[in-house]
Amino acid sequence: MLTPGLDRARELEVFAAVATEGSFSAAGRRLSLTPSAVSRTLDRIEARLGARLLLRTTRALTLTPEGQTYLAAARRILAELDDAEQAIADLGAPRGRLRVSGAVAHGRLCLVPLLGEFVRRYPRILIDLNLSDGMTDIAAGQADVAIRFGRLPDSGLTARRLGEYGRTIVASPGYLARRGTPQTPEDLHHHDCLNFNFRRSEPTWPFHRNGTRYALKIQGPVEANSGDTLLQLALDGVGIARVGNFSLSDAMTTGRLVPLLQAYNPGDVEVFHAVFMGGANTPARVRVFVDYLVERFSTGARSGGE
Repeated sequence: MLTPGLDRARELEVFAAVATEGSFSAAGRRLSLTPSAVSRTLDRIEARLGARLLLRTTRALTLTPEGQTYLAAARRILAELDDAEQAIADLGAPRGRLRVSGAVAHGRLCLVPLLGEFVRRYPRILIDLNLSDGMTDIAAGQADVAIRFGRLPDSGLTARRLGEYGRTIVASPGYLARRGTPQTPEDLHHHDCLNFNFRRSEPTWPFHRNGTRYALKIQGPVEANSGDTLLQLALDGVGIARVGNFSLSDAMTTGRLVPLLQAYNPGDVEVFHAVFMGGANTPARVRVFVDYLVERFSTGARSGGE
């Protein structure tokens, strides 16, 4: 029987801290308890269970088999308690750390400008933003929400469509003055074309002529895993790039980049989604963030578009 007034959850927390820290004093510092208070708590647990959980020597604390079993249960119960408290707290006002992953260029130009309004709406949510052109593993807990482009593989994740962007072939006036302007897609064989090096990327660009779509193999001096990098290389006159329209507005308005071969543009678009672990237990902070992205991108990312 539980001694009246004794906090069972606190006992589990103390035992887990001792097992993690490896000493009573370190566990006490972590929980703001004295080493003697920690020791008394462990004595009470062992007395109630009628089993020794720890072997104590002057040099180390070692879990007994019973202690290992109790530790696994303690950690599971504490995690479930934290999840339950967070879920209940989220019903009132979404809060907590929200880990968001996105591509560098799109994140910088399109996602970051949306965050100011979101944090004003939900001041108790901490956005933990990671911009990288590498793939994060949501199922493994590396992110709560990821913005992903292109076709999504089959998985247990939930995806909500946010929008789509077209692409344009561009080059700088300086490059064109030096190398000439391609008039047909086939002219690209004589130019320096800049491409992505993603595993899913093909060394071809799509075109459209007389009602027929076809792809043309391109090559050049640089491949990169970042649209930002390809855009900067094009601005620097290194070569010709085919990049998302969302990144081109400023450079084309100011004349630093020139669109090429628009008559042959197939009008293809790349869809992008918010991807997350769905289900009944999805935290409120994830739900409201995804809803916010759907709301904002629905007016700003259109086919062929902005």
